[in-house]
Amino acid sequence: MKILKRRPRLLILLTLAVVAAVTMTVAMVIQTNKMETLSPREERDRAATGATVPAGQVDCRKVKCIALTFDGNPGEPTDRLMDLLKQYKAPSTFFLEGRRIHKFPDVVRRIAKDGHEIGDHTWTHAVLTDVSDAQIRDELRRTARAISGITGSEPTLMRPPQGRTDDRVSNVAKELGMAQVLWTVTAKDYETDDTALITKRVLDGAGRDGIILLHPLHKGTVPAMPSILKALSKQGYTFVTVSQLLAPAKAEPGKIYK
Repeated sequence: MKILKRRPRLLILLTLAVVAAVTMTVAMVIQTNKMETLSPREERDRAATGATVPAGQVDCRKVKCIALTFDGNPGEPTDRLMDLLKQYKAPSTFFLEGRRIHKFPDVVRRIAKDGHEIGDHTWTHAVLTDVSDAQIRDELRRTARAISGITGSEPTLMRPPQGRTDDRVSNVAKELGMAQVLWTVTAKDYETDDTALITKRVLDGAGRDGIILLHPLHKGTVPAMPSILKALSKQGYTFVTVSQLLAPAKAEPGKIYK
């Protein structure tokens, strides 16, 4: 007689839990993939016929451009970073968290004075897809006002922490007059202090119209910048801000660019 072994109840429950988790993850990925994104080239193609970039500005339709972007607090080793960017003539975009901006007004002023662009990276680095509409609005608005209070200009770009966005985030960003900026390459400098590895990740992923994500906070990032800047310059890239990368078009509030 064939004896049937009963599967332990715990194993069954664990199996069901795993299946549920996988299903939820797949659903989240599908939802994320539904979000429409625009590349810099696609946005430039949307510009009016005959549109031109502002006088003296790089035209990325004709030049091999790349945008360096930096996320974090202005109190991180930003002065050393800006010295390097100035040396290599590399205007960049800084997405700043708002909660510590008041402690480093001189750094924020220097970012703007040196020709860099300042974007909004929320007040507390909250994952915006996990909070209410009111909290999304507060996270972005408080930071925008803090930046404006120092520089005189409110940001027109924002970067959602962890790159996590959805229709609600897009709608609030649109309401506040900000476009969303993701990235095409990340150095994953939050995982390692190895400057050689950080450099390799950036250079391996770099391409025309690329948007590079870096974090000055992490110990290996700023030390990696001379190698990154030198190599990209030798490869013929022109460094631009995100807004310059999109010109002659302008970033549309609520839209997602990468």
